[in-house]
Amino acid sequence: MIVKDNARPAESGHWYTKDGEPMYEIIGSNGKIRATTLRDAKKIGLVPSVTTIIGQLNKPALIGWAQKQVLLSALTLPRLPNEDEESYIERILQDSKEEGRRAADRGTAVHAGIQNHFEGNPVPEYQKHYENVSEELKKAFGEQKWIAEEAFAHTLGFGGKVDLHSKKVDGLNNGFVVDIKTKDKDLDKATPYWEHILQLSAYREGLGIDMARCAIVFVHSGTGEAKLHEITDGELMDAWSCFQNLALYYFTKNKI
Repeated sequence: MIVKDNARPAESGHWYTKDGEPMYEIIGSNGKIRATTLRDAKKIGLVPSVTTIIGQLNKPALIGWAQKQVLLSALTLPRLPNEDEESYIERILQDSKEEGRRAADRGTAVHAGIQNHFEGNPVPEYQKHYENVSEELKKAFGEQKWIAEEAFAHTLGFGGKVDLHSKKVDGLNNGFVVDIKTKDKDLDKATPYWEHILQLSAYREGLGIDMARCAIVFVHSGTGEAKLHEITDGELMDAWSCFQNLALYYFTKNKI
């Protein structure tokens, strides 16, 4: 049995119908809801998300961050009396993973709070975050009618759900596509990674506004500070060429 769910699961669980409906979970043979798998997707004809396809790439920055968390855990967790080396190492690794989960949960909560504001369901705790994001968008793109969390499926065989976009207005603009990224550190050095640009290039194609201006808005999880980085059209065109090849590799490797 199939379950259609608009809530966002872990990145690895993103699947869509060919009509653009999110299909993140299904009901298994035991009658319990579980995450949709690649096997399920092949069986019922789902398409992978943009983030699933991009997830094939190595992420040096993420690996470096994880290594730093392990080192911090090693420095802050004293070895217990009579604790053998293997147990101590395992405890350090578990502690670093837990910090990673806490950071991810903070980011997810902030992201959801901002999205709720754009959907007309304000969350007081994230009012400042929303206001700062809105101000950055207004400074860069003027007054726009923003559409939040719209899902799509592209004929190439991928789907996605876009944080924010504004439709093309003939004679005025070619539309806008925005992705929100949360950070726990100072935003002065925050810059888009290549996978962010790949993501935006696929999103604007998927939405059918392939000449839209695109940007990443970084938001500090704690302070609510926001900083917008617009991506050049040249970067987006290069990224789209790369994404198509990456998608082909994914489809071939997984026999989709």
